[in-house]
Amino acid sequence: MSNTQLIKRFIPYYQKYKWILLLDLFCATLTTVCDLVLPLIVRFITNTAINDLASLTVETILKLGLVYLVLRLIDAVANYFMADVGHVMGARIETDMRRDLFSHLQKLSFSFYSDTKIGQLMSRITSDLFDVTEFAHHCPEEFFIAGLKIGISFAILGSVNIWLTLIIFTALPVMLLTTTYFRKRMRREMKRSRVKTGDINAQVEDNLLGIRVVKSFANENIEEMKFEVGNSQFLEIKKKTYRYFAGFQTTTRLFDGLMYLLVVVCGGIFMINGAINPGDYIAYLMYVTTLLASIRRIVEFAEQFQRGMTGFERFIEILDEPTEYENQANEVELTNVVGDIRFEDVSFQYNDGGDAVLSHIDVEVKAGQNIAIVGPSGSGKTTMCHLIPRFYNVTSGRILIDGQDIQGLTLHSLRTQVGVVQQDVYLFSGTVYENISYGRSDADRASVVQAAKHAGAHAFIEKLPQGYDTYIGERGIKLSGGQKQRISIARVFLKNPPILILDEATSALDNESERIVQESLKELTRGRTTFTIAHRLTTIKNADSILVLTEDGIVEKGSHEELLREEGVYYDLYQMYRELDELNEEF
Repeated sequence: MSNTQLIKRFIPYYQKYKWILLLDLFCATLTTVCDLVLPLIVRFITNTAINDLASLTVETILKLGLVYLVLRLIDAVANYFMADVGHVMGARIETDMRRDLFSHLQKLSFSFYSDTKIGQLMSRITSDLFDVTEFAHHCPEEFFIAGLKIGISFAILGSVNIWLTLIIFTALPVMLLTTTYFRKRMRREMKRSRVKTGDINAQVEDNLLGIRVVKSFANENIEEMKFEVGNSQFLEIKKKTYRYFAGFQTTTRLFDGLMYLLVVVCGGIFMINGAINPGDYIAYLMYVTTLLASIRRIVEFAEQFQRGMTGFERFIEILDEPTEYENQANEVELTNVVGDIRFEDVSFQYNDGGDAVLSHIDVEVKAGQNIAIVGPSGSGKTTMCHLIPRFYNVTSGRILIDGQDIQGLTLHSLRTQVGVVQQDVYLFSGTVYENISYGRSDADRASVVQAAKHAGAHAFIEKLPQGYDTYIGERGIKLSGGQKQRISIARVFLKNPPILILDEATSALDNESERIVQESLKELTRGRTTFTIAHRLTTIKNADSILVLTEDGIVEKGSHEELLREEGVYYDLYQMYRELDELNEEF
């Protein structure tokens, strides 16, 4: 996106703070006026001294000095406001942007997170927005001041000698065209730098989350070498960035000297020919100094400007990602759920254009039934269940809950009626109580304790150092696999949904933990419509119905005994898993 497009997208963030911004620009006007008045005072004193020294009295000089003192006091107050309140405005805009970005991230689809590194997102929500505070404050301020100084200086100098003024100002467009070359390349390299920062963040996150695996294989050196590659690439990008910035600065310094040269040489010639007097000549030099000081500030701001633009561009890239599914006006709330679910000719494939994951699925489940789904890895078992809470939308066909098409339901009301217990339990960094109460934020402590009791977790929680207030570490690292799973089950108990999805909830547990968790799950599933994705087929013998899912769709359906008698796909899978279980018991 061009700078103009980005600035148009940025302007709405000033809306809440427009009065602060206007006051900031008013203060910028005051400081500019103070800077531009001094050359006029010096010009007046010099010309008066040369033309009529007797008329230049001490009283006149003191009055001019008093005027300038008042202006400097005004400048000090205005500058304080700009430095304090102006910067706070920038920080507030950064806060608003980070809030918008985080809120938008909550609305993005499963597909987005499947294709995006978390480290990249962390970079965009933190470091990419760090420069926005300075950018949001200084961008309008610096360009406003520069515009004022250039415009007012041109008007004043033009009124003194238009030809010398035109000669001096012809250097500005040439300087602008020359520096544009470096500015565009700075922008490109800064964006590459942001991307590489995100890659490094992702690599560090991956390493630290898997540090136990790294240490168990003694692969610290390999990880260091992998990191060194990315770190070195980042250095090369920074080198290019600073090379272009050096060219940018050098070009502006050359034009600084050129403008001074034009004033000295051309102004001197004009003065010799009587076209300009000494006072005006001195004023010209002072205004050129003021102009060049403004240009130098713009040059110094250029790097900050490019950083701000690059960070904002990456912010916009995420903000422009389509949200999961926006609620439509005709969508209705799902309430008073009984639990009847029907798949009608459902097919699904991911947006990457690959093969269909599910094809023409037709299933009817009565309220309160426990349906097990089995099949080879990659057959779409988890995907099929994830279509129910609309983690993904069906490609064709429809899914009905109590006769209502889920596409016509609001996402929030739909998902509050569905509970999911996964194999890979995710616990938040916090206490046991906070993790269980995540199932229902308005629950009281008694409800949380009751949910833990139903999940078979209360006994071990009570033995923890601070009981329910025990800090369990990042991802619940201080707990065993079985304990984490029971807390996740307690969380679903607290939610109390009428529809339940058990996604291989015990496959990663040892036999003793599995037995305890199975008892908890038996309690959890009672009276609920349940979909159990089974890894160990011996755990689903009592399911009301078993669906055998392959790449060809649902190829078999029936009870455990019925499917064994058919001696088909399920029979082969069951025999294989039973042999594996026997081998596991031997070990």
